[in-house]
Amino acid sequence: MIDRLIAFLILSIALGAPFGLALVATSNLLLNFVFFYPLFMSVIWMSGGLCFWLLWERNWPWRGDPQPYPNHGLVTVLIPCHNEARHVEQTILAALAQDYADIEVIAINDGSTDNTRALFDRLSSEHDRLRIIHLVHNQGKAMALRMGALAARSEYIVCIDGDALLAPDAVRYLTDSLASRPDIGAVTGNPRIRTRSTLIGRIQVGEFSSIIGLIKRTQGVYGQLFTVSGVVTAFRRRALDDVDYWSVDMITEDIDVTWKLQRKEWKVLFEPRALCWVLMPETLRGLWRQRVRWAQGGAEVLLKNFSTIWRPRYRHLWLLLIDYCLSVAWAFALFLSIVLWAMGYVVELPPALQVTRVWPPAFTGMVLAMVCLFQFSASVLIDRRYEADLPRALFWVIWYPFAYWLINLLTTLYSFPKVMVRGQRKRARWTSPDRGIEELT
Repeated sequence: MIDRLIAFLILSIALGAPFGLALVATSNLLLNFVFFYPLFMSVIWMSGGLCFWLLWERNWPWRGDPQPYPNHGLVTVLIPCHNEARHVEQTILAALAQDYADIEVIAINDGSTDNTRALFDRLSSEHDRLRIIHLVHNQGKAMALRMGALAARSEYIVCIDGDALLAPDAVRYLTDSLASRPDIGAVTGNPRIRTRSTLIGRIQVGEFSSIIGLIKRTQGVYGQLFTVSGVVTAFRRRALDDVDYWSVDMITEDIDVTWKLQRKEWKVLFEPRALCWVLMPETLRGLWRQRVRWAQGGAEVLLKNFSTIWRPRYRHLWLLLIDYCLSVAWAFALFLSIVLWAMGYVVELPPALQVTRVWPPAFTGMVLAMVCLFQFSASVLIDRRYEADLPRALFWVIWYPFAYWLINLLTTLYSFPKVMVRGQRKRARWTSPDRGIEELT
């Protein structure tokens, strides 16, 4: 009952704050927030990303640089999957081919209904360092990860998805970062997009570099990440044990475990040199399902933590919380602006509530476009050594402001109320996601 009251309060604030703002001030102030919030965030992401690069990243050794290859003991790579027979063999072979010698791979078949079981059994007979766990029924990714972690024999556990291809040195970079300090609980890697056969796929190439990569670097500057990447992250077993591993009732176990670790004052880092090539949706339906899941996961974590996160002991997470709440408020502010604009054609509204346009003025639109290009240029400067052909995606970045913020709006409007008003959470089980139309190897 308390959770439902908290949920109602959050939703009321999210819906009512922009409306109250329009009443107290003017609709112009509301529209200024709608138009300039993306501009402000772009500047923040560029500044944070460049700061991360200037302070640390540009001086880090990279492939070909003379450097030692320390051995930190046995490392376990966990590969949970459900109906991934088409891709998972490549994933397992790439994990086994790491240039880190002391490694074991545990593949977890979470109740797959394709030929994953037969494939795993064949591969385990061919590779001594591969172990297999078969779950009879689909228990969800979090449970599959739990089972794999309990079976692991190492202190360092690298978790990847069933379609992920680790770069040969990815495990080494992840474990080097974990071993550098005892208070580091997790290190997340740098996913790169393989699927580029459609406009949707190509837009995501720029998105993962110019948005997600810059966001993680910016959050790394002030010391807290909103989420590790579920597709490639290394954990310290002791830290996972401290937070009771992954929650089986959260739709995005990666966001949840990140907050659980940081609430316990474990550090979570971003390691851009740990590359992992992944498949992403290339259809509108697949992209929608993926982004709704991400938005719903963020809302679930907000609801789960909101009643306790304001305690002084958690003040190191307040900036993350404010950032997320502002993004939610922006979505509802834009929705309210559209509603007021449409109502203006039907009824006579008070001057303070009149919205004459829901598109940016010409000058504002030009500024947003220029900032978008500057943002992508900054990401190319930072990421060019990880992906040499990244500048080729510059042409497709013109679609970024429309695509990214429109998706953010729609998924927030759909997922946030759904999470806020629903009852007790249930076991989160997964289905086979959209892996793109054309795979690039």
